[in-house]
Amino acid sequence: MALLARRARRAVAKAVSLGGAGAGVELAIPAHFRCPISLDLMRDPVTAPTGITYDRESIEAWLDRGHPTCPVTHAPLRHEDLVPNHAIRRVIQDWCVANRSRGVERIPTPKIPLTPVQASELLFDLAAAASRRRGDAAARCAEVVAKIKSLARDSERNRRCFASIGAGRALAAAFVSLADADATPAGRVLEDVLAALVCMMPLDEEAAGTLGSPSSLGSLIAIAENGSLAGRMNAVLAIKEVVSCDGAFVDLSGKVDEIVDALVKTIKAPICPQATKAAMVATYHLARSDERVAASLATAGLVPVLVESLVEADKSVSEKALAVLDAVLRSEEGRASARAHALAMPVLVKKMFRVSDVATELAVSAMWRLGRAPRDGEEEDDEVTRCLVEALRVGAFQKLLLLLQVGCRDATKEKATELLKMLNKYKGVGECVDAGDFRGLNKLSA
Repeated sequence: MALLARRARRAVAKAVSLGGAGAGVELAIPAHFRCPISLDLMRDPVTAPTGITYDRESIEAWLDRGHPTCPVTHAPLRHEDLVPNHAIRRVIQDWCVANRSRGVERIPTPKIPLTPVQASELLFDLAAAASRRRGDAAARCAEVVAKIKSLARDSERNRRCFASIGAGRALAAAFVSLADADATPAGRVLEDVLAALVCMMPLDEEAAGTLGSPSSLGSLIAIAENGSLAGRMNAVLAIKEVVSCDGAFVDLSGKVDEIVDALVKTIKAPICPQATKAAMVATYHLARSDERVAASLATAGLVPVLVESLVEADKSVSEKALAVLDAVLRSEEGRASARAHALAMPVLVKKMFRVSDVATELAVSAMWRLGRAPRDGEEEDDEVTRCLVEALRVGAFQKLLLLLQVGCRDATKEKATELLKMLNKYKGVGECVDAGDFRGLNKLSA
């Protein structure tokens, strides 16, 4: 290591002496300043027991991906084995300063990583402050939460340190204590606690169950509907964690309708893509849990919003919107709303083979639900017939045949086969049209 540092200092001295003469030549980063993984200039060099130096971000990402070995020597390696290499970091900083005139910025000195002892002390302070009943409890909580949030956002290492000692559970408990306090100062701190809680996601079952208490859910719903933009987004993310956890869902009694209203509002009037996706995931779990909830979502006007969002959605949004739509179509109210929408069937047909295998299977399931008779054994009504004829006109028959040829899951195969039988009855009605582009149809139907 000492030899490497001396060699690096000579490179810095050479750069200083040639600074003016080489101004027009492209600057080359010395090889021993580059991380062996990213091949970029190291900003926080750490050395493994094997003697190889890496940039901390690159080697920790390598270990997080499930590779417990040194990338160069393949010897066993753990996070705890990495030691900061201050010598090479100082030399890199000197090299950056020497080449400042050529556009090289000095790398900042890395902050000292958080230790489990320090993290535990902060969580203990948070629990003590949240349990107080004096007037300064909220202010003390805000102070501690600000430190936790700042440290967690400093680095992924710090965030993992907090998560490993149960920071999510401690923050969830603090949120419940402040929500139970029902005081205006505490209400202002709840958004700060939520922001720190989001840094610790995904939450374990205990933390999600704690957030599922009635007082906590009431505060989450209030923030999701009336909080700041950041607070609303964090509240939706927290609600998603609660409803996605099987152990916490049993505690949602009495709050489901309010949660549905808050989530539908978020989807109808998007805050940001992250909040919209989280709201869709939460809505999917709610709709799958109970057909009555699916009916409530349809009554709230979610189906037209989902259909129109699918017209130009990307892969992630398309898959989530199709999953929610398929879940809502389990209710009669959802099917009636979709059948009344002119874009529903054309958009579902369009999404087949254009997004992903998951999206194709979800689209087939939704089409199958729309094509079924209102009650088993009853004849199809006019709306069902119109949907099936519309599906034929936009090429559903050909796509379903292709799906059976290329293969799919057994459940999807059964639905596709049954859907082909439904469509076959109207095979002679109308001609197929190109379903390639529906970008203007939502405007025409408005």
